[in-house]
Amino acid sequence: MAAYVKVANTDDLQPGQAKLVTAGDQRVALFNVGGTCYAINDTCTHRGGPLSDGTLEDDVVTCPWHGARFCVRDGHVQGPPAAESVKSYPVRVTDGSIEIEC
Repeated sequence: MAAYVKVANTDDLQPGQAKLVTAGDQRVALFNVGGTCYAINDTCTHRGGPLSDGTLEDDVVTCPWHGARFCVRDGHVQGPPAAESVKSYPVRVTDGSIEIEC
């Protein structure tokens, strides 16, 4: 059964920023887009690049290794060379804590 796990405080992630967090045994890229937090798997499906180190523009992150692009809202591929989407995680913010369902 899935449960929400605290991964950060809201003060840890300003709008336009990304952060690598761990939820259970998963490496997760956490993003703040205009005050709303989103979480996707941190590993690019093309060659395993760290998406939390990528460039965030609006709601799309570009992998720093080969330029694959993913929507941080749902993990869907937005541009090659990646052909597969990454997993997205439900996020909730409660009393200053950012939690991910995993």
